[in-house]
Amino acid sequence: MPRPEKVFRSEALILRRHEFGEADRLLTVLTPDHGKLRAIAKGVRKPASHMAGHVELFSRVQMLLARGQELYTVSQSEQVEPFLPLREDLDRGAYAYYVVELLDRFTEPEEPAPMLYALLDAALGWLCAPDADLSLVARYFELKLLSLVGFQPALFRCAVGQEELQPRDQYFSAQDGGVVCPDHRRGRSVLPLSLPSLKALRFIQTRDYGEVARRVRMTPLVRQEVERTLADYLVHHLETRLKSVEFIHRLRQREQG
Repeated sequence: MPRPEKVFRSEALILRRHEFGEADRLLTVLTPDHGKLRAIAKGVRKPASHMAGHVELFSRVQMLLARGQELYTVSQSEQVEPFLPLREDLDRGAYAYYVVELLDRFTEPEEPAPMLYALLDAALGWLCAPDADLSLVARYFELKLLSLVGFQPALFRCAVGQEELQPRDQYFSAQDGGVVCPDHRRGRSVLPLSLPSLKALRFIQTRDYGEVARRVRMTPLVRQEVERTLADYLVHHLETRLKSVEFIHRLRQREQG
């Protein structure tokens, strides 16, 4: 694909940041039209830097970027939406780390990603809502992301036999790409999937977030089964478990114990 122009202005979401040298900061940002970029904000850690408050993690900013040989340089940055609750609340921040890490693993550098950008921007906003169901936001994000990157799980027809699924308990096979009916489960690595959990997955996959947030109510067992099913599917495709998942689990254990 052609490389972007040498200097350009773009909205961006800050995915990651690391201290670099004595006063610089290395950023990973997602832009709608230029995709995921690594950029250096020079001198941003100096007390007099005009950009110091405009390169915060998870924030949406307007940037002027200059392309270098290996890294982009942030010439200007102005904060547009800070998403403050993600940095002020540990649970919200943990889920923000998760959706960002998940998107990061499914995206390649410098590939235009307007739909992924819109999804992540929306998800960060949903996580900030005072009444947000954080785990439901994560499940919605997982299913929409999988759809956008070409790994949408089959939830309406058997992933093996392709026949329409009957309203009964089923099985889920990450290797086969979705739900497997009892008639085709033999000899396959599958997880049991109850009918209520399948219904929840289908609803989340086919509705917009507003309707999902209003109407989806899961029992603790269904919530756990839905999360486990999608986690197994994601690990299969990523071939690893994300660090942010373990952090969320530790937070839960602390809250419960």
